Amino acid sequence: MDWRIVVVLAPIALAGSWAVFNIGKAALGQLQTFIDNREA
Repeated sequence: MDWRIVVVLAPIALAGSWAVFNIGKAALGQLQTFIDNREA
């Protein structure tokens, strides 16, 4: 594996995983709010 491929893909993978983490966190928060509102 060429090191230049790693240098290019590493920041893209990092940004992608960070976005998935943040979106997942927001989605779970909204889901929790939805469930709480439904039970009330």
